[in-house]
Amino acid sequence: MRLACTRRTLITALFALLALLVPATAHAAAAPPHQLAHRAPGETVTLPVRDALAALTVADESRAGYSRDKFKHWTDADKNGCNTRAEVLLAEAVNAPEIGPKCALTGGSWYSPYDDQYFNNASKLDVDHLVPLAEAWDSGAFAWTPKEREAYANDLDDPRALIAVSAASNRSKADKDPTEWLPPYAPYRCTYVTDWVADKTRYQLSIDPAEHNALDERLAACPDQPITVTLAH
Repeated sequence: MRLACTRRTLITALFALLALLVPATAHAAAAPPHQLAHRAPGETVTLPVRDALAALTVADESRAGYSRDKFKHWTDADKNGCNTRAEVLLAEAVNAPEIGPKCALTGGSWYSPYDDQYFNNASKLDVDHLVPLAEAWDSGAFAWTPKEREAYANDLDDPRALIAVSAASNRSKADKDPTEWLPPYAPYRCTYVTDWVADKTRYQLSIDPAEHNALDERLAACPDQPITVTLAH
């Protein structure tokens, strides 16, 4: 009899212990599994895009002090005669243009994924900063050095950072974030918001609460695909 009571007591204690452990385990699983704050520039990370979103800092933004001139852009970093804009156009051409004096581009064709249009004249295209310069400023670039802002504005190392698109779609977007603007071509929107998170991850830029909610809602309808990012900041 004493043995049976002891056994029941042990079983009861075991279930009580499990009851205590299960909520703790569930809570741990719900926490973002990837934290990037301890990572150094130059490190490459791969994680699902929703985890990347969860790892970004959520903070209010301020545009105080912003000027586009604080981001020196369309430089010719490799001194080959073609500036950043031309390099993007050359890299993204569907059919390669001819390169003339001072990197003048003639011929060629391009696809603008924002609005699902083709162009055969480079002058009809803009090169868009996926995360606009003003948005980058609001999200942390205000604290960067001029050289760091120049590197951001001319980032040719990550093909998601700069993209050739129709001038009309780029000017419609202006400096809006995904709470206010998404590409008119709906099938491209999942790529757009995924790349937005990747670019913010690359530069460890923050997101404001409304931006976080808009991205979270949009990504819920998209594949939770892994993104690979080499941290630049």
